[in-house]
Amino acid sequence: MKTIKVTFFILLCFAFLLSCKTETKKEQVDSTTKSAVTEETEEKQGQAFIQNDEATPNVLNIAIGSKDHTTLVAAVQAAGLENALVNAGPLMVFAPTNEAFDTLPAGTVENLLKPENKDALANILKYHVTPGNYSKDFLKKFKKLGQSNGVDVKITKDGGDVFIGEAKIIASIPAGNGVVHVIDKVLLPPSK
Repeated sequence: MKTIKVTFFILLCFAFLLSCKTETKKEQVDSTTKSAVTEETEEKQGQAFIQNDEATPNVLNIAIGSKDHTTLVAAVQAAGLENALVNAGPLMVFAPTNEAFDTLPAGTVENLLKPENKDALANILKYHVTPGNYSKDFLKKFKKLGQSNGVDVKITKDGGDVFIGEAKIIASIPAGNGVVHVIDKVLLPPSK
């Protein structure tokens, strides 16, 4: 009888230890999964990451869908400005083409895309955004525009062409929250 009680006690202790070990592993797995989900959610939160196939594309969707604006999209993502480009607006985005970025001095884009240059990159990108929704022809009435980074940019016209800074507007695409004006040069804000 004593042997049965001891054996039963040992089995009970073994079962208890086994359940504790399983619980610890489960907590570790849950913790790891929570951590991975939290990191991914922190990176990809906000309106920019909501899928909507029915609404008119916003200015960010238009840029993402353009094979000529992959560098601009990479810059917007590196600067973490996706959500700013999907708000209700209206917004005018002056979107330099990949070719426009290619004319910058060698290494400029790569340097700006580094995490330590996120603020400088954001400042440059905000210089490409203006509150409002004006057509190319309506922009001819302006001498300057106040950009989202707080700096004005000059507007000039030459015949039927409209220039924002030194960049020529080569196309305009209406968006659900404004308009994308495609430009042939990258706008660089004046140094302070």
